[in-house]
Amino acid sequence: MAETTETGLPKGFRSAEQGWPQLHRIPHPPRRLPLLGDVLGADRHRPLQDSMRFARELGPIFRRRAFGKEFVFVWGAPLVADLADESRFAKHVGLGVANLRPVAGDGLFTAYNHEPNWQLAHDVLAPGFSREAMEGYHGMMLAAAGRLTDHWDREAAAGRTVDVPGDMTRLTLETIARTGFGHDFGSFERDRPHPFVTAMVGTLTYAQRLNSVPGPLAPLLLRAAARRNAADMAHLDRTVDDLVAARRRSGGGSGDLLDRMLETSHPQTGAKLSAENVRKQVITFLVAGHETTSGALSFALYHLARYPEVAARARAEVDRVWGDTPRPGYEQIARLRYVRRVLDESLRLWPTAPAFAREARHDTVLAGDHPMRRGAWALVLTPMLHRDPGAWGEDAERFDPDRFDTKAVRARPPHTFKPFGTGARACVGRQFALHEATLVLGLLLRRYDLRADPAYRLTVTERLTLMPEGLRMRLERRPAPPIGSVPAAGPTPEAVSEPADGRSPEDVADAAGRCPAPQAPGRVPDEAAQPAGRRPARGEAVPVTLPDDAPGSAARCPVHRAGD
Repeated sequence: MAETTETGLPKGFRSAEQGWPQLHRIPHPPRRLPLLGDVLGADRHRPLQDSMRFARELGPIFRRRAFGKEFVFVWGAPLVADLADESRFAKHVGLGVANLRPVAGDGLFTAYNHEPNWQLAHDVLAPGFSREAMEGYHGMMLAAAGRLTDHWDREAAAGRTVDVPGDMTRLTLETIARTGFGHDFGSFERDRPHPFVTAMVGTLTYAQRLNSVPGPLAPLLLRAAARRNAADMAHLDRTVDDLVAARRRSGGGSGDLLDRMLETSHPQTGAKLSAENVRKQVITFLVAGHETTSGALSFALYHLARYPEVAARARAEVDRVWGDTPRPGYEQIARLRYVRRVLDESLRLWPTAPAFAREARHDTVLAGDHPMRRGAWALVLTPMLHRDPGAWGEDAERFDPDRFDTKAVRARPPHTFKPFGTGARACVGRQFALHEATLVLGLLLRRYDLRADPAYRLTVTERLTLMPEGLRMRLERRPAPPIGSVPAAGPTPEAVSEPADGRSPEDVADAAGRCPAPQAPGRVPDEAAQPAGRRPARGEAVPVTLPDDAPGSAARCPVHRAGD
């Protein structure tokens, strides 16, 4: 009899044959080989983009087989909406995420649903992303962004291009490190990436490589890579242990995330996070808190440079809303409605955490058509969901921020925009990331004209998250607005009907809520690339693995729509 977990489900990977009684009805790629599966023509370096290619050929639900393992992929909007039903489906810690457990353990992102530390950490840390907390982070975000602009000013003065993904990674690492943990990595004072970033990229890359080789052969084929991964994990652990030890010696910080992890007890049970779990949570926040945001900023800057008319409209909004104020206030970021739409549209086409997995809580039928046994799971391809013509129109491949104006959002069905996952386990730091990214885009638009290399062709690199590869830009400094020349405007007419708390219409449209009420620990609620300056033609294909996973009561959650 197979060994089972505390949930009663089999341990380890569950191939689709175990949970989909009518698997034969789900299409798969042609030319399937015995034993090897669907490996002909597969690109193991870009598995997500590979799956997107098959998605276009096979439709809204399909399957792939590799080395004896069968996977079901879903991207059709009606199917994903059904998977978002929290009463029937929950987060599934799939292969790519499970491969990170040696370094992240039962941190918020990698915890299994039955592990008690997930709910404990969520309830302890969620207030750290409240409106009051976010206002406290705002000044530190501005300071980190100032280090970026100082660096970019020097590069522009010297006539050099800037490394967009590299500098966005430096920025977002410094932001989460300083706001959450009172630590300075000195990223902009280094010629090379901080060793923490190098180790992080190594662990993410290794986790993805594990998916591309047969399990029994991994120790042989990845022997050298496994040694490097062990060294990378040890470096991450040492870095965090030193950070925590310094905080304990200092006697406490300013009530940031690390203070909450070390000192705060659960409001109902009085339980506190263990020292080992604190380490895992810090690693989770440092890695996830900057890796995905840096990608989102990089893709947004790519699109702003590629579409000058969009950049001009966004820049005009910044000038109108911020006026001549040298340091925008917290409330002024929330009023950059069009800048936020640029960010959302970039996340639509290139969600940097581009997939999430869902599993059936009990025997059910997906969308009334596909039977699933308890524990059966499917991987949602978010970039394809975001390109579903039924939800986004026949021009879904085209970059158009106005897809996120209020009327357009209200006209779309819910659960069609999922860059932060779905459900109770969605990203707890969503509003942190969105505030940071909107602030940074506003500052850069105000300060620079962005010039991309006309010869650049978008190439997307995959290391579980997505990032534009080799994106460099030339900067031209813009003159600062003369004092008193541009009045700081109040809400624009289009903003009157939008929420005043910084959420987009898409947030509100999907706001059945994210968080369940706090519970006792252990209880889980139920572009092939195009030339710069050219728009893709209508219907033209743009090619492009893995976080996971809204409804509960937002009114009962200390942070609106917070998950993890």
